[in-house]
Amino acid sequence: MKYENAQDLLPEALLTQVQKYISGKLVYIPAREQHREWGSVSGYRQLIQDRNRNIRVQFALGETIEDLAQNYQLSCESIKRIVYSKKESIQMNYHCTLSSAQEWAKNGNLEGWVHAYLLSDGHNKPFSDGLKMVERIFLGPVTMPLSLFHRCCGPEETMSYRVDPKWWETHVAHLQKAIQSDPDMPPLIVHYMIPEGQAEGTFELNDGNTRFEAYSRLGVTEAKVIVWITDRYEYDQFIERFGCYLSK
Repeated sequence: MKYENAQDLLPEALLTQVQKYISGKLVYIPAREQHREWGSVSGYRQLIQDRNRNIRVQFALGETIEDLAQNYQLSCESIKRIVYSKKESIQMNYHCTLSSAQEWAKNGNLEGWVHAYLLSDGHNKPFSDGLKMVERIFLGPVTMPLSLFHRCCGPEETMSYRVDPKWWETHVAHLQKAIQSDPDMPPLIVHYMIPEGQAEGTFELNDGNTRFEAYSRLGVTEAKVIVWITDRYEYDQFIERFGCYLSK
């Protein structure tokens, strides 16, 4: 670091004030704090980004400019600027298929496909809202053994989310036929997490419980899944234990 004489740098009045506290000593003056982007401290910037992402997803799902303007209390021109932005706009059509998820992932927007799915065919807006609360890591779609996962939804008493047995059987039977005739089924969505107090992580099957059951009854042993992770240390452990599936 180069030595500079304060007499050559500071106005006389300011130099006089500094000499009241320090005189004849070498002093390090730290650089000013880097400028923070507008709204980064309050979180308002993130709220706007999340709102705009929701608008773009809903527009991709077929919502009109007029309806979006009314729902978000913005002008039609503002909505147009958001959905047609070359910087962030969704330029792909959403479909409830594996190939659609793969296409979005290829274009670096797998998270966008997940939210588009949950807000439409997945019928799970609360899940979508929860995912948006903090930054997540999304991986896939990747082929993984179904033996790694367990259902949390079904008619059994042990299930966290119980459903009507008759509805369950009808829906699973329908999916069995669909799987046999259409290989382009949407991927399962699973969460890799390390429970508090445990050393190794586990998988939580968030979406696709009926498809999982249909696969199992058909004797299918592996399927395409999207894995989401919250914390970096969980991601590192997932890569260490299951990273081999990502390279297939």
